[in-house]
Amino acid sequence: MFSEIQLPVNQQVFLPQLDQKEIQLFIKREDQIHQQISGNKYRKLKYNLREAKGNGYKRILTFGGAYSNHILATAVAGKISGFETIGIIRGNELGRDIYATLSQNPTLSKAAQYGMQFVFILREDYRKKMNTHFLKKMNSKFGSFFVIPEGGTNELAVKGCQEILTEEDKQFDYICCCVGTGGTMAGLIKSSKKHQNILGFSALKGNFLKDEIRKYAAHQNNWKLMMDYHFGGYGKYSDALITFINEFRKTTAIPLDPIYTGKMMFGIKDMLKKHLFPRGAKILAVHTGGLQGIVGFNQRLKNKGSNLRIEI
Repeated sequence: MFSEIQLPVNQQVFLPQLDQKEIQLFIKREDQIHQQISGNKYRKLKYNLREAKGNGYKRILTFGGAYSNHILATAVAGKISGFETIGIIRGNELGRDIYATLSQNPTLSKAAQYGMQFVFILREDYRKKMNTHFLKKMNSKFGSFFVIPEGGTNELAVKGCQEILTEEDKQFDYICCCVGTGGTMAGLIKSSKKHQNILGFSALKGNFLKDEIRKYAAHQNNWKLMMDYHFGGYGKYSDALITFINEFRKTTAIPLDPIYTGKMMFGIKDMLKKHLFPRGAKILAVHTGGLQGIVGFNQRLKNKGSNLRIEI
């Protein structure tokens, strides 16, 4: 199996809004636990790869977009663990000139360096990617494989994410995380203490995420999904978000990404401004990694003619 992690540090953040109400804010630096498979991607893959290995699989098949953190993490973890990896990528146009795509896309380029094979499919077909017909077609092409869903979320992933919180973290009143597929939040809910409130900052639009989280944490109600900080949906952003991410790094020396953690921290800061946390509260925000995508995001900004960049 791929190498064990370094224990994450809870790094305290100092902001003017915190002092005013005697609130303490810490960030759990899950982005630093593994050199290449950081944050919740390590957590989600850990037990999935053990399950695949235990059942004799040689290949892992999974799904994602062109800049997916999960795609790259699976490629790296698979290589280290001795698996072949197959990535089903949304957008068949990316496969028309694979060399051009890899030259322009740092995420897919690095995944390819770690041996991942790609299948680029139509976006409308991507919505049906888990149906039996498509998986049988892939089985005929590649042979047997172990399937990990898009974003990595399943029961095994939630089990891994339950290990994010430690006994030391019981001191916190609020646990905050960003939400894409709901697996990380479900794991935090399941491992949280009764006195803790779990706040999930959605990176995309749609109340369907509540149902996804309930699938894995049905018997607990100490959580809330925050839907006001997705900036228009998955991958959407504003100049204000990019400016905030750069300012936050200058102030704290902590890098954030624009898809997930940047939106979460923007939301926390906005809630502090609005006095939505009680005096004396202790807040822990989980940094789920995703920093590899910044290079590709900056490239997208450049292609759009924007002068903004996220500092690396």
